[in-house]
Amino acid sequence: MLVFLVTAHEFGHFLMARKNGVEVEEFGICFPPRALCWRKVNGKWKRIPKKQWKKMPGEGLIISLNWLPIGGFCQMKGESDAAKEKGSFGRASYWGKTKILFGGVAANWLIAFVILTVLAITGMPRFLDNQFEIASDSRVVVTSPVVLSAIKPDSPAANAGFQEGDTIKRIGRDMSVVCDKAPCPTTGMMEEDINMPSDFTDYTKQYPGQHVVIYYERNGEEKSASVKLNEEGSEYLFGAVLSGSSVHRSTWSAPIVGAGLTLQLTGETFKGVGTLLVNLVTGIVKQVSPASETRQEGSEALKSATDGLSGPVGIIGILFPAFVSDSATSVFFLVAIISISLACMNVLPIPALDGGRWLLITIFKLRKKELTKEKEEKIVGRAFMAIIILALIVTVIDVMRLMQR
Repeated sequence: MLVFLVTAHEFGHFLMARKNGVEVEEFGICFPPRALCWRKVNGKWKRIPKKQWKKMPGEGLIISLNWLPIGGFCQMKGESDAAKEKGSFGRASYWGKTKILFGGVAANWLIAFVILTVLAITGMPRFLDNQFEIASDSRVVVTSPVVLSAIKPDSPAANAGFQEGDTIKRIGRDMSVVCDKAPCPTTGMMEEDINMPSDFTDYTKQYPGQHVVIYYERNGEEKSASVKLNEEGSEYLFGAVLSGSSVHRSTWSAPIVGAGLTLQLTGETFKGVGTLLVNLVTGIVKQVSPASETRQEGSEALKSATDGLSGPVGIIGILFPAFVSDSATSVFFLVAIISISLACMNVLPIPALDGGRWLLITIFKLRKKELTKEKEEKIVGRAFMAIIILALIVTVIDVMRLMQR
């Protein structure tokens, strides 16, 4: 799926390049060394044998399948801004270069939009408290009921007689019981259905130290129990681990939900990147402080930054198994999130990335100065080395996390 998302990103560049008169010399799925390749020979697509790769018969575009499953590439003619040959990237107009550079980003956002639109119809998991949806066209479907999977000893849950495996149905408050002074302004039950563990948690957080009535099912029989929750500030209010899931389904509003959630997750991604950078810089600065307390704060900020980083190893080794064990719906939701992340990262003004290359070209255009091939390669090369170093650090962190599991 990672290969698919990166290849789709490169295909966005490919389409925009062809549309704006830039020749694509090779479009590769995965990274070299090359395994197979095809090219037009006498007007027909043919697979080129390995022994002919050096001379490479035929003309125009080469389509290759390569051995390293870590992405893909779109090799254009004259990729530097200074290139002047016909059909080169450098020969394209400024607007043409803009469309080519951001074609990959658009492809990733489009993939996320399509996935999220389909999930809005088939069942959208909820990962955000304020997740975008059209309330009038959203129906909750319970995929697995909320079950008590573990209970802490001497907790309100244990004292009320709850057992592992009990299925939580509803929660409410008996106003005639909780009212301390007569006359009570309200009598009778005020109940809420429990479709997800977060529904239960959110409800109990409203009434710390108070009585709630929980309706549950055990061995096919519905029961109820009055429970006094722990006070606010306690280690836990109820004292049980809950599991369960539900999805929200839409009909006519599915495309709106897909677009709205793509925008919302994009905003959350940029917010996360900003927080990560702040923690990283703050942590490094505080590490050189003579005060031990400040250095400790710096260490915590750095830990928070590294906890928020994850590369392919972390996704495949940690995140992906967790999502797979949940459901196919969660897997595709993860794919949409990764696609949005790829789009957001490539927009960042780092010269080795699409957004950075566009910014570099724009700055030199506004200054009315030539961006020479040597200067562009020097700037982009240094930025690329920094990204490689960061990727290695993230990989080491991911491997250490895997070893600790």
